[in-house]
Amino acid sequence: MTAYPEAAWRQKEPYGAEDKVRRLNHMYGHYGYYFDPTYILVLIGAALCMAASSSLNSTYSKYAKVRCMSGMTGAEAAARILNYSGIHDVRIEHINGRLTDHYDPGNKVLRLSDSVYQSNSVAAIGVAAHECGHAVQHQKGYAPLKIRSALVPAANIGSKLGIPMILLGVLLGLSSTLVQIGIWVFSLSVLFQVVTLPVEFNASSRALTMLQDCGITGGQETGYCQKVLRAAALTYVAAAASSILQLLRLALLFGNRRQDD
Repeated sequence: MTAYPEAAWRQKEPYGAEDKVRRLNHMYGHYGYYFDPTYILVLIGAALCMAASSSLNSTYSKYAKVRCMSGMTGAEAAARILNYSGIHDVRIEHINGRLTDHYDPGNKVLRLSDSVYQSNSVAAIGVAAHECGHAVQHQKGYAPLKIRSALVPAANIGSKLGIPMILLGVLLGLSSTLVQIGIWVFSLSVLFQVVTLPVEFNASSRALTMLQDCGITGGQETGYCQKVLRAAALTYVAAAASSILQLLRLALLFGNRRQDD
């Protein structure tokens, strides 16, 4: 345990400069003399995200080389699926980037990336169908999608302000107020990640069914699409797990700190 000047412990001012340093050193260690075991949780989360991302890139690259027998591009497949589903008010647009595909429920726009829009690979078809799955969810009022959409503003605040609020609370010595508020704010972004999971899995399930019903893929090709979408889903699982581990770390750090205070 790091020794501190005796005067620092006897200060009449509760949050003097020395006390702030002591608090930060207690949490994060002092120039390497103290190892924070909870940091392992961050490393585990980072490893999960890296592994999932690597798996997605590898799987997508593999099946991006396999041409779909129907010869349809991602944009054409999306148009057929939307028409089959009775959705005629959703635009299909081209967006720059790789795997930046998404469905915008607010503007009813399905945006497909460079690697999907004009490609006729099974990987591109699978991704396009997945985004159509979100459009169908929106049309049918799928409850988890509604919840996720409602959480977007709060999740943005949580991801941007949660950690800064916690650090500011530590520096100001307001452990019982601002730090706790920061943790709760950060938990909103974690909740968003968790709610995202059923939304993404359901969209993939709908995609595979619609690809077959529309005659775009069949048999082995549908299986290839499933592998691509499964790899994509794992990135959301990894992101949620990483966020949960980070929240757990914060709870352990500041739970112990409240006891010591």
